[in-house]
Amino acid sequence: MPAFKLIELHSARRAVAVRDEPEGLQQVGQRDTSQPRIRYPLSQLIEDPLMKTIRAEEQLRYNRWAATWWNPDGPMKPLHRMNGLRAQTLLEWATRAFGTVQDLRVLDVGCGAGLMSEAFARAGAHVVGVDAAHRNIEAARTHAEQGGLRIDYRAGEVEEVLESGEAFDIVLLLEVVEHVDNLPEFFRFCAGRLAPGGLLAVSTINRTLASWLIAIVGAEYILKVLPRGTHSWRQFVTPAETEALAGSAGLELVHATGMRYDPFRHRASWCSSRLVNYLSVFRR
Repeated sequence: MPAFKLIELHSARRAVAVRDEPEGLQQVGQRDTSQPRIRYPLSQLIEDPLMKTIRAEEQLRYNRWAATWWNPDGPMKPLHRMNGLRAQTLLEWATRAFGTVQDLRVLDVGCGAGLMSEAFARAGAHVVGVDAAHRNIEAARTHAEQGGLRIDYRAGEVEEVLESGEAFDIVLLLEVVEHVDNLPEFFRFCAGRLAPGGLLAVSTINRTLASWLIAIVGAEYILKVLPRGTHSWRQFVTPAETEALAGSAGLELVHATGMRYDPFRHRASWCSSRLVNYLSVFRR
């Protein structure tokens, strides 16, 4: 069994006073046990053996979204806007670190339908994209084939699908750490796949009152730019926690910045504040 897995998100949420209200901070990686997990009979689940650790409603959501990943005006619209900004910056940082992106080995964990994987592949990198949702991987493979891109997509938990001894120049953890159960083990595993001098990039959401108001109440319940249930506030990770996890895995921080998203004009930009979204890059 994998040492870490995607968390099972809560199913019952109140209309406005959502359960993820910040009543106190958890230790990073600790699961909220205030509510019992719901166990569904197999007859109620979609046949998807790679996603048994995700609740039925989450599985339905991921599989439904798989067909809309590449629609820039669909449910993934904010991600498309943020991905463009992140891709440009990450490619610039990779070029500074290695001189070129050409022929770099890149691991994209939680790749979805391949937005960032394709950005690196177009720049000449050899990309391995991993996602637990097999329909995401199917959508990623189809889109890559249509674009004439060769990307090695693998469906399943990252610990299970990588071969022994596989190492990468860059590991991408973009919008994924807030969905991981055992963060210390997850970081150790991903950091262990970095070649010497390799870079690990983490993009996620801070666990603050501001992030609850903006990323959950505002984005999911008021403006509805994201579907309800996309995020769980208690699973957000602070920059300090991210840096501590990376440090314990033998990595050093080399870049850190905040990100701002304008939901009215649908524009993403970098900023000094890391109260909500942020990007951190570490080197082995």
